[in-house]
Amino acid sequence: MLDELKELVCQANLELVRQGLVIYTWGNVSAIDTKRQYVVIKPSGVSYTGMSPQDMVIVNLDGEVVEGELLPSSDLPTHLELYRQCPNIHSIAHTHSRWATSWAQAARSIPALGTTHADYFYGDVPCSRALTSDEINKNYELNTGKVIAEVLHKQEDVNAVPGILVANHGPFTWGITPSEAVYHSVVLETIAEMAYHTLVLNPTAKLNQDLLDKHYHRKHGKSAYYGQK
Repeated sequence: MLDELKELVCQANLELVRQGLVIYTWGNVSAIDTKRQYVVIKPSGVSYTGMSPQDMVIVNLDGEVVEGELLPSSDLPTHLELYRQCPNIHSIAHTHSRWATSWAQAARSIPALGTTHADYFYGDVPCSRALTSDEINKNYELNTGKVIAEVLHKQEDVNAVPGILVANHGPFTWGITPSEAVYHSVVLETIAEMAYHTLVLNPTAKLNQDLLDKHYHRKHGKSAYYGQK
């Protein structure tokens, strides 16, 4: 069942390791099928070493296991909430990568400071609010998805913000495919590091709106002209 999607999700999880974004059993990637009925996700607490597509777990949108012998990721309720609330999201990656997580732990959005950032994010990478004590102590993972969705519902275009920081926690990114979700995790980690160093060198640095517009729209939307047709 969903063999191709299990292969893609497995390879995306392994790519997180290859890119140095996760260690040990940290992080996870999931994807939802085209009919938006089932989600494939990495199993909980399982080492990436020797991981295969057969280890992936298939669940329905209620979180019930449909196929797989292992328990799904403990972050599953977060992923499911985003799939339920955001139909434009088809795959999700979550890491605790060093630079992006540093910004999340500081509860700070990553400001758009240069064209590298503007090529992928149209504006700042937002940081969610902190969860309340009640939200932490009851349905923590579900409420993590809810605070992410709160931020996304304020965006004019979810696709223009392919990632977010959860305050005191870490980054989540998404895309049309598992590989794209991971790609955005790599981009987010890179711009998080660049932003830190930029603000150390110049605390008042900022990006001109015209330059933000030019770099984002030349890669995205109907007027895009970057790359091959």
